[in-house]
Amino acid sequence: MRFLLKMLLSAVAVFLLASILPGVGVDSYMSALIVAVVLAILNAIIKPILVFFTLPVTIITLGLFLLVINIVIIKMADYFVSGFSVNGWLWALIFSVLLSVLQSILYGVLEKDKK
Repeated sequence: MRFLLKMLLSAVAVFLLASILPGVGVDSYMSALIVAVVLAILNAIIKPILVFFTLPVTIITLGLFLLVINIVIIKMADYFVSGFSVNGWLWALIFSVLLSVLQSILYGVLEKDKK
């Protein structure tokens, strides 16, 4: 149940950011839900592999290379989901950072309600 609630909150965040950012587009709320699921799958499977193989670069850049990995994950979601589009690497970076912040806020509210 908790996983479904987090997916719905992520879909709301994706839909909200797509309506605010001009370089990001989502066709419908169902597309936003699919993007949230695809991002969860990519973050669970692909991101740890990318982090492992780029660990030396990540250490040298003091963790800033993780932003590049987040951009790659967003662009992969753009490739896999037909109703989702991100125009360029800069918009993927902005979308990634804002999505992380918005998800942290929404998940924090969810945790506060739990207590």
